[in-house]
Amino acid sequence: MLVRKRKARIEARAREAAVMGYTALDRRAPVSEAGRQLLRKAFPDHWSFLLGELALYSFVVLVLTGSYLTLFFSPSMTEGVYDGSYGPLRGLRVSDAYASTLHISFDVRGGLLIRQTHHWAALVFVAALGVHLLRVFFTGAFRRPRELNWAVGVTLFLLALLEGFCGYSLPDDLLSGTGMRTAYTIVTSIPVAGTYLGFLLWGGSYPGHSIVHRLYAVHVYFVPLALMALVGLHLVMVVYLKHTQWAGRGRTNRNVVGQPMVPQFATKSAGLCLMVSGVLVVLGGVAQINPVWDFGPYRTDQVSTDAQPDWYVGFLEGALRLMPPWENTVAGHTLMWNVLVPAVLLPALLFLLLYLYPFFERWITGDLMEHHVCDRPRDRPVRTALGVAALVCYAVLLAAGGNDVTASVFRVSVETLTWIFRVALVAGPVLAFMVAKRACLALQAHDRRLLEEGEESGVVGQSASGGLAERHRPLDAAHRYRLLVRDVPPPLAHPGEAAPRRERLRAALSAWFSRDRVDMPATDEQRLQITGRTAGPLPPAEE
Repeated sequence: MLVRKRKARIEARAREAAVMGYTALDRRAPVSEAGRQLLRKAFPDHWSFLLGELALYSFVVLVLTGSYLTLFFSPSMTEGVYDGSYGPLRGLRVSDAYASTLHISFDVRGGLLIRQTHHWAALVFVAALGVHLLRVFFTGAFRRPRELNWAVGVTLFLLALLEGFCGYSLPDDLLSGTGMRTAYTIVTSIPVAGTYLGFLLWGGSYPGHSIVHRLYAVHVYFVPLALMALVGLHLVMVVYLKHTQWAGRGRTNRNVVGQPMVPQFATKSAGLCLMVSGVLVVLGGVAQINPVWDFGPYRTDQVSTDAQPDWYVGFLEGALRLMPPWENTVAGHTLMWNVLVPAVLLPALLFLLLYLYPFFERWITGDLMEHHVCDRPRDRPVRTALGVAALVCYAVLLAAGGNDVTASVFRVSVETLTWIFRVALVAGPVLAFMVAKRACLALQAHDRRLLEEGEESGVVGQSASGGLAERHRPLDAAHRYRLLVRDVPPPLAHPGEAAPRRERLRAALSAWFSRDRVDMPATDEQRLQITGRTAGPLPPAEE
């Protein structure tokens, strides 16, 4: 009885202290108001918005599994004789990094499960980030006021690639060592500074003695902390700028229609987190990935057959294989264009274009409005075609990264296959751009026909003259709203031949970007209502 009374008094004092502390804090900061607004924040309900959450929760699994693996991994290139549980490698000289990876896989309870779950989570994390960026691009969710958040997302993707490569290289097996040999060649291909950078990073001549330890520090400390900071910044900006939403009745650029964070969104999000975690653990348990014991320890005089990197850097491997063997010597320095162009300049140009694209589109369209309603990809045919062309280019490079395996399977010479991929790399994106643009315009024409004639009913009727025709029924109001309410700015007017060349170029690019469209049948009153629903919450800023 005394114990119960004492416990009750302690609980009462704790509640009183908590209430007093919260009251004191709330009087000095808007805690209650901010908490109320956050808990009631509206989240639009659409499956495409879950892609970012997939990346977030796979990152959580990555952090948890990676924290466990750090307890047993030894980031050292010091060699010793392996005497662990895996018999086929017993007696071989291996590095401490490779031996500790085998120890995790065969001797640590649950180690192989955690290690494979970690690898699968890394693949899902990068894939979800990439698809999320594609969703943002194709729907125009990068436009004002979200340009900075787009840059944060691109930086997250870049850091995810770096994090994946570092983790992939840590075991010091023959497959990852082959990748490190390629990385060393890429670094040393940089003019003038390349040799010094390679000596600095590898701690001496290749293969050096410090690269695994330094990759471990980058993989465990620097990049994860940067990722956490950027993820936090991204989420804060999503809360502050509000979420984008798809066009629908009652949804405009001036509101957000959705479910509140608590309890609906929080419950769904928690369920998705558990599902992602469960699927990744199941994959880690039943789907083998990166069996380093089959590859063996890294030796500089050996190379693994059919060596392929993880898919997210496979395009660099393909670019290296397709580039002709061009080299020049300038002022005593060898310029390895066959490595510098595909592995340094190409990815640098790719990410530069990703960072600058929102500002490029804003410049050529002259669109300074705030946008909170997503575009349908078909309504922006040129932007969609550019994205499809980039995907085709990436797919060709990824396929070229395995040209030796493809040539062996289909009994085609590697030289012939390489030339096929070179032609596809040039012609494929152009053809994809043309096809995607025409497909978008055809879908717009289909939308116009639906608005004019209605949708097919499946009922065939006979006219008074005896003709047979399928009957159509009018579209419902929600469907008509989605088709009519679209925000497609017209091309800029030509400034005249006397205007500066920059303005004439801008007008020409604007015409190319926005000229081709199919106008929807709408009355003057409907057009006025559409203008009101697509108007931004703030007037456009002056340039």
